Amino acid sequence: MQTSKLCIALIAGGVSGERQVSLNGAAGVEKALDPDKFDVKRYDPATDLPRLAADAANIDFAFILLHGLYGEDGTMQGFLDLLQIPYQGAGVLGSAIAMDKHLAKELYRLYGLPVADWELVTKGDSFDADSLEARFGVPVVIKPVREGSSLGLTIARSKQELVDGIEKALVHDSQVMVEKYIEGREITVGVLGNDDPVGLPVIEIIPGEEFEFFDYNAKYKPGASEEICPADISEQLRDLVQGYGVEAHKALRLKGYSRTDMIIGNDGNVYLLETNTIPGMTETSLMPQAAAEYGLAFPQFLEKLIELGLEGRKTKES
Repeated sequence: MQTSKLCIALIAGGVSGERQVSLNGAAGVEKALDPDKFDVKRYDPATDLPRLAADAANIDFAFILLHGLYGEDGTMQGFLDLLQIPYQGAGVLGSAIAMDKHLAKELYRLYGLPVADWELVTKGDSFDADSLEARFGVPVVIKPVREGSSLGLTIARSKQELVDGIEKALVHDSQVMVEKYIEGREITVGVLGNDDPVGLPVIEIIPGEEFEFFDYNAKYKPGASEEICPADISEQLRDLVQGYGVEAHKALRLKGYSRTDMIIGNDGNVYLLETNTIPGMTETSLMPQAAAEYGLAFPQFLEKLIELGLEGRKTKES
């Protein structure tokens, strides 16, 4: 017997600096969702929030493809909770915690997960560049507390670059992290699940020679970086970093899926950097690559996220 299709609100665009990335991901997701199972309607929070609210009674599920502020930080999740529309991924609390890199690192450390040392600088407060340089040395990493896609991130190699990097980051956020630079191999670990999440195959990211680190262009320019899935690491190290990814997912109170970026330092230690609650979702993005290696092709991966999002979430009928 033919069952009725689920009405999916595909929410993408928004007003953050990652608007275009969001729209690109939405195009891929809409193409991959089976039209025999899903009736997809697009909503752009920059213009369509009243329409989304008006349509709420007829929407079965929302797929959020927003990155950065006003989408990945819990605001859209709270709006959907009020409308009683279930959605994929983390809820209000987990989204807000993970978006704040400083708070996330505090929780990593509380849960015994390894992180690089850092210091917080707040707009309007004075900071001592000499003291920061003495504490962390150079190079040093400077980044806004609440931004994604490496927006506003700088690797400073002198005291002047440190000062300039803080000023640049403060354009993006009122708080900035000055973080010890760890030289090594950059990896990322996807996690899938709600109450019993599992770590997906590890991916190593090697930015092209013209990029100092995995910045916005290295992330999104075709062919700019090499991504190795599964990463060429030992089984012991694989198990360790997958375990770290799962523990980060739990520590930040996440659901559904997440992706935690890490560095395997040249000192042999692993350091957690940050956790993404709405990873990039084009078919060739990191999380879908890991899911495919795990055995979930992109359409099946999307359906799994919908299934996980429907589990235990309040709906209009409950």
